[in-house]
Formats: sequence, structure tokens, C-alpha cells
Amino acid sequence: MHPLNLPSYECKIKEMDGKTYIFDAIRKKYLVLTPEEWVRQHFINLLLSHYGYSKSLLRLEGGLSYNKLQKRTDIVVFDNEGKPFLLVECKAADVSINQAVIAQASRYNLTMRCPFLVVSNGINTFCFKVDFETGKYEQLKDLPKIIGL
Repeated sequence: MHPLNLPSYECKIKEMDGKTYIFDAIRKKYLVLTPEEWVRQHFINLLLSHYGYSKSLLRLEGGLSYNKLQKRTDIVVFDNEGKPFLLVECKAADVSINQAVIAQASRYNLTMRCPFLVVSNGINTFCFKVDFETGKYEQLKDLPKIIGL
């Protein structure tokens, strides 16, 4: 897999029936190791190990409806009151983070209404504070902390 600009960790990988799998500590099961899953698992590790987010506050690949289409969010972090706090959209390392990718994540966030939005390909990570009143996005230098953690 492609080296990432995210902290490395001791991930559990296994081979089965000619496919490679990576263990997801949140869902407690092995998943097919795709380039996007590689980034997602490293980002989960970042949230848990480096930012102190609780496993219980993370939801992975949750469903949402946008313009009558069923979509899936990569990672949603909830605050201590159960409100959506941070939406993370992960892309494979070879996918450029451009305006179209940010726009896709922003459309998903219209449904989730997280005050913070992150887009990462594991090489480049961008975090935004979202103001739903004005429709403006402010790029942040770091991911937010959940108050009360």
C-alpha cells in the first residue's frame, strides 16, 4: 500500500482466498484492503490515538440520503451529546483532493450538518469549520477537539 502522511500503527492484515484484509477496530471485523480503506483505517487510528476521540463516538460508512440517492459517509464523529460533530471523507492516496472532492463531502454534510468537515487522501488532509448560516467554510490548521473529552 501507498505510504501515507498519517501516523503509522500496528494494523492487523491477513490474506484469505487471494485477497488482503485489514482489521477494523471499530466494527471489529476484517475488511477487504482497498486503497481507500487503507486511508480510512489510518485516519481512524489518528482520531483515536492522537486526538483522543472515543471509539463509541465514531460511526463508519453510515448511510444517508441526498437528493433521493443513498450515499455512505466514511467517518462521522459525534459529540458527547450524540450530535454529528465531524464528517471525514477519505479517498485513496492517488486521488487528488480538489474542489470536486471537497464539494462531494460538502453535499454529504448538508444532510449530516457537522460543524467540521475533513477530506483526506492520507497524503493531504484538509479540515474546515462550517457555518451553515452563511454557507462559508473556514480552513483550519488542525482537527478540532471534542469539548469535554
